[in-house]
Amino acid sequence: MNILLMGPAQGGAQGGSPMVSILFFGGMILVMWLFMIRPQTKKAKLQKQFIDNLKEGDKIVTIAGIHGKVKKINDNNTILIEVAPGTNFTIERSAISMEYTSAQQKPNETK
Repeated sequence: MNILLMGPAQGGAQGGSPMVSILFFGGMILVMWLFMIRPQTKKAKLQKQFIDNLKEGDKIVTIAGIHGKVKKINDNNTILIEVAPGTNFTIERSAISMEYTSAQQKPNETK
């Protein structure tokens, strides 16, 4: 039973400290930061590092599931990928999936 949500006792003066409320809300903010905001910023940082470390010849998978090989890295945040011999696409760097690319490369590394 949560003591903070209980009403005042019958016939008694209202008790309770504003410090308890402040600590409760501070704890809620801390929990949100630990479980929601911090992991999201870590993931965004890893995604940015992954995209910045791409080089020509790397095999990638886009967020749409298109597999290809990096043919050319352009200065305007686009990448030219080859999906089949003679078939090239220009995509945004942000369209490359770190999770799909890592999952696709793991089976190839164990062979």
